Amino acid sequence: QVPLVESGGGFVNTGESLTLSCAASGFTFSRYAMNWHRQAPGKERELVALISNDGHFTTYADSVRGRFTISRDNAKNTLYLQMDNLQPDDTAVYYCRRGTSDVWGQGTQVTVSS
Repeated sequence: QVPLVESGGGFVNTGESLTLSCAASGFTFSRYAMNWHRQAPGKERELVALISNDGHFTTYADSVRGRFTISRDNAKNTLYLQMDNLQPDDTAVYYCRRGTSDVWGQGTQVTVSS
């Protein structure tokens, strides 16, 4: 059983929106802070957004603050990333991660066309 499975990626035009989901299983989701990371071609993986276990605290990379919103539904064991006003520089594989652990999803591709 894969503990984290992302979905919702795709191909969009500049200025459009996407919502990513990360379905968690096999652990008590509500006990863990969760993160979204991304990795663009030729670049290192970077932290995009973080949310506390209860959803009360969030933080964002400067590059996405004001455009992306991280949220979670602990009843559904699901993490979300609402991405608005997407830009070509947002093109990357997006991963969810459980806290600071080695538990990562397989990634979902987001491509933003100019």
